[in-house]
Amino acid sequence: METALLFVLLLVFATLTLPIGVSLGLATLIIMKEFTNIPLSMISQNVFAGLDSFALLAIPFFMLAGNLMALGGIARRIVNLADYVFGKITGGLAIVNVVSCMFFAAISGSGPATVSAIGSIMIPEMESRGYEKSFSTGLTAVAGTIGVVIPPSIPFVVYGVVSGASIGDIFIAGIIPGLLIGIALVAVAYFISKKRGYRGKEREKSDLSFFKVFKDSFWALMAPVIILGGIYGGVFTPTEASVVAIVYSLFAGIFIYKELTWKIWIDSLKATADLNGMTGLAIGFSMAFASYLSVEQIPVTIGAFLESAISSDILMKLLILVILLVVGCFVDNISSCLILTPVFLPLVTSMGVDPIHFGIFMTVALAIGFVTPPYGANLFVASAVANMRYENIAKAAIPFLISMVVCLLLITFIPDISMFLVYLMRG
Repeated sequence: METALLFVLLLVFATLTLPIGVSLGLATLIIMKEFTNIPLSMISQNVFAGLDSFALLAIPFFMLAGNLMALGGIARRIVNLADYVFGKITGGLAIVNVVSCMFFAAISGSGPATVSAIGSIMIPEMESRGYEKSFSTGLTAVAGTIGVVIPPSIPFVVYGVVSGASIGDIFIAGIIPGLLIGIALVAVAYFISKKRGYRGKEREKSDLSFFKVFKDSFWALMAPVIILGGIYGGVFTPTEASVVAIVYSLFAGIFIYKELTWKIWIDSLKATADLNGMTGLAIGFSMAFASYLSVEQIPVTIGAFLESAISSDILMKLLILVILLVVGCFVDNISSCLILTPVFLPLVTSMGVDPIHFGIFMTVALAIGFVTPPYGANLFVASAVANMRYENIAKAAIPFLISMVVCLLLITFIPDISMFLVYLMRG
């Protein structure tokens, strides 16, 4: 009864639109006070202990780096190069859209940030070349989800802190799944474009040469190379990489592209502070929530119940996926990760699932929530960027969502998709 009431309270508080951090803290406080003898000081102790993590510094730094790169000219250069390479073929701009989102994902680590940065450039350009606005916007909204799968990824950092798994290993494990999703979206976009007659644009003699476009984009392309290369090469940790990303974005935006102004810098700091405040509150109280679950052995109880009811590992994974997909419709990726990781991680590890693999398919499942109503953060961002109705974008996104679900099933039931590079790096 206590467990059921705990999650009912969470649902009620979330329905009242309280911040997820406040919802977690209040639900935990009420249950502990009314049903247990656990000292309430445990909540504050776990909040501060949970936030006392060096790895968490990566979250605001990657947020800030993403904002600076989006507004400092790096995102636009990535789009320009992708357009030169893919713009001529059928559905070329649709492919450019996905590829640009993949590159920017390797910089920002955020789904909504990717939609905002790439969508503000690509949606008007695609419309001017004859693509339906709903198609362009729906594609951008779904392609933006790659921002939380291809490393660096803010949800990966959160999962690593909550689960105790290596953030570096999670980053490595996200590479192939992110590429798989990108390829699937490109394939769907190509076939739809071919059916609707979205042709590429032939280059004219007055257009810039590939060398000039590449030269202009070179420093933008070096951003993910430096960040990811430094992490995987052992030069710096993921947290240190987030600081390098800021320094590099400042260098490129001020001295190379000369588009980064004091106003952009101040606005980026404000946006980062606002978002990180909410994220920090949620992470702190999630640690108290997880500690209470552990003391009361709630994950063990839930796991034992599910194992007694479902004997097949395949059915168990499918059930977990369904729960993740449903929760993702109502709660954001990070909050869902904070709530569900302590519940499901002991269960899946008892089934022999590597915590790194679980972190990947959980993140992908919850990322689909970025484009599924009623939460759909990417849909709201795309709606604001394109000035379109939320419902029309959701409808246009359906074919791309189906491809993501197929990728999710492959990632879940073929662990090597996630773990191959991890095993390779471990030797």
